Amino acid sequence: MPFSPIILWTDALIYLLVAIVVSFIAYVRHHEHLLIPWKRVSHSASGMSALTVLLFFLMIGLLDTIHFRPALDHTTDQGKKVYSVEVLSVLDILVTPLRTQVEKTYSAPLASHLYAKETIDLPNGNQVRVFARLEYGGAHLQNPEVDRIRDIAWRCAKGLAYGLIIWCMLSICLILVLTRRNGQNFTQNVAAIWHRTTETPWHAILITLLIVLLLIGCAAALATHYHVLGTDKVGQDILYQSLKSIRVALVIGTLTTLIMLPFALLLGITAGYFKGWIDDVIQYIYTTLNSIPSVLLIAAAVLMMQVYIETHSELFETIASRADLRLLFLCIILGITSWTGLCRLLRGEALKLRELEYIQAAHAFGVSHWRIISRHILPNVMHLALIATVMDFSGLVLAEAVLSYVGVGVDPSMISFGTMINAARMEMAREPIVWWALLAAFGFMFTLVLSANLFADAVQHALDPRAHTLKKRKKILPHTDKSKEISKNTPTTLTTPESTSRS
Repeated sequence: MPFSPIILWTDALIYLLVAIVVSFIAYVRHHEHLLIPWKRVSHSASGMSALTVLLFFLMIGLLDTIHFRPALDHTTDQGKKVYSVEVLSVLDILVTPLRTQVEKTYSAPLASHLYAKETIDLPNGNQVRVFARLEYGGAHLQNPEVDRIRDIAWRCAKGLAYGLIIWCMLSICLILVLTRRNGQNFTQNVAAIWHRTTETPWHAILITLLIVLLLIGCAAALATHYHVLGTDKVGQDILYQSLKSIRVALVIGTLTTLIMLPFALLLGITAGYFKGWIDDVIQYIYTTLNSIPSVLLIAAAVLMMQVYIETHSELFETIASRADLRLLFLCIILGITSWTGLCRLLRGEALKLRELEYIQAAHAFGVSHWRIISRHILPNVMHLALIATVMDFSGLVLAEAVLSYVGVGVDPSMISFGTMINAARMEMAREPIVWWALLAAFGFMFTLVLSANLFADAVQHALDPRAHTLKKRKKILPHTDKSKEISKNTPTTLTTPESTSRS
């Protein structure tokens, strides 16, 4: 299919972020002192299980980042191809049935009939109100009342079997890689994973991978003939909307962090290192920024951006480019308003580090301020920046949902968790209640935020030197307590001059 590739603003920034992460991984792998703390992250069972789930979310987000405009059937008078104004992604092509199979209105998950009654004309001229059959969901069934449950069970079993087969293949590949790396045979590696004696908790990773693949296999087997999570008011598939919302959540969480970090690192280290009037000015800036309600500031900035977009509509070829610019602007506003906490933390750490002996020795030898900051201060505060970055991710995802819910978030034409919740808000009051849209948005967002929090907890325990030192002390303390108990229980013999003379 001919197409014209499109690179949106957020796409370019995501590609840049991926390049930075790959470069950082390559740099860490060649420096043992940086690799050791990250190896501790891989020793956490909960952290690696959460990372496994996050990788699936990242894969979906990256597939939804590769955009293009498909070519239409006709051409111009000069013979040039005409491309559609609709911008698609690779994810849209992979889930084409979910995108194109649109019903009339609401339908419950795995249903074969609409959720609302329709008036149908009978052959004898009478009219009756019934729940009409769906155009796509369960359309292959001759008698849905009898065959639907059996068909769903059969397709679930087939999807679970496919997921299990893929998991077995991936497990065998993993064990072969471990066999080649550590020199042990296949059986020994299987026994080590089974008895949980490996440094990396492969058992937890494989169990999480099995659960995820079983769910994906079951959903994929059902999605071709049913709406797994139902449809919304205009008949669009809820599962498709949930998958499309993942990219927006990842963009908000990652790009906002990318914008926030330079402000926090530069101003925080500068305030703590130089002190004096520079420290006073920076403190005044972030104290003033903190005194302004962030929601009001974000709302004012987004509304100003919306006015600019509406008055300059000729600058945007497609609706997607307009919505993407608003998303980028929302990331910038969130980054500008959320750097103050990390800046304050880095300022306190820089105040402590500048008084240490090796910093004072560098001053005595005439080392420049820039070299001291780049060689001594910055490497010793990067663990705080990484921990804060990972832990702020989940908060930013939730912030987008809240802002879109109140109408100052992403563009209404862009699917996100916030817009899904906002659309489902009014349907919670109808009878019968439409619950599946809200539950789907909540379930996907809960899984993403929980995985990010568990991985952030593992990163904090691995990179925070204070937590590592406390763990070592806890290992030493029981031995000291036992020695104290032994010394208390053993009788003490007093040596006197008489005893020595007798001997």
